[in-house]
Amino acid sequence: MDKAPLRPSRELRGMIDGYRLSQAIHVAAVLGIADLLASGPRPSDDLAQATETDPSSLYRLLRALAAAGVLHEAENQVFALTPVGECLRRDAPESLYGWAMFVGGANHWHLWSALEFGIRTGDNAFRHVYGTDSWTYRQRHPELGAEFDLAMSSIANLAMATLLPIFDFGRFATIVDVGGGNGSLLAAILARYPATRGVLFDQQHVVAGAGAALDRAGVADRCAIVSGDFFKEIPKHGDAYILKSIIHDWEDEKAIAILRNCRQAMPEGAALLAIERDLGSRNEMPESKFSDLNMLLGPGGRERSSEEYASLFKATGFEFVGLTRGASGFGIFEGVAR
Repeated sequence: MDKAPLRPSRELRGMIDGYRLSQAIHVAAVLGIADLLASGPRPSDDLAQATETDPSSLYRLLRALAAAGVLHEAENQVFALTPVGECLRRDAPESLYGWAMFVGGANHWHLWSALEFGIRTGDNAFRHVYGTDSWTYRQRHPELGAEFDLAMSSIANLAMATLLPIFDFGRFATIVDVGGGNGSLLAAILARYPATRGVLFDQQHVVAGAGAALDRAGVADRCAIVSGDFFKEIPKHGDAYILKSIIHDWEDEKAIAILRNCRQAMPEGAALLAIERDLGSRNEMPESKFSDLNMLLGPGGRERSSEEYASLFKATGFEFVGLTRGASGFGIFEGVAR
């Protein structure tokens, strides 16, 4: 028997109270609850001892997460992971541990409290709250930079889990990952396509630890690591250039500057692969619409539609080929250098 639809007021109440679930998941991530349950169910008191938390308070957190479907509570306050909760493990194939740590952290939480400022003024909320841009701030606070990198790896892994099976990266001999962070995305591609070589390109402090991710994937011998600034110069002569969640960080002027530098580095016929969210049409795809608000608050960029990406490509010397959609909400906006 189908459940009766929620009253509109109850549906709205659930939306309003969504922050509580986000924070509960964040605290569970901080405490490593999913990792502690990876080998099987455990009593709440056992988990409290392992996490050095108050037993009564931890039980209240765990039963709330069980009611939301993240955990399952059995008799005698014994808890186990659900398929949803499995994704909170650090080592899960589609782990969102890093994203839960980042989104629920005080730095990001405080930023979203400035949403009204951003909407009223159109100014960058991050600079308003923290006195500088998000990139400089994370460089000055390496612990936050590491947390951000882990969050981006979580999202990249989720995106690639749905895109790798449906897009043939193996047709490219050399792939340049522009702004590729710690190399987790490029490592996944190279591991799937053993004949392909890669170039990981990002700022020096970002790629400093990338060798470990490439080593773990067994692809370090096929991947060069190059440091630099994509607003200045990008490595030349690749067959395909990936920009994963790069263009959405910037308004059109700077997005065009990045794409023009890519075009200058690329031979004619090379592929440009922008892995981004599709903004979608009216009344759909809320993840993309709220990600767009996140861009407004943080780096100061925006999510875009296929038509907007096609326009950016045309303005910078690329022919827009099309969009390959993945089930994760991300897609590959493909262009060809002309």
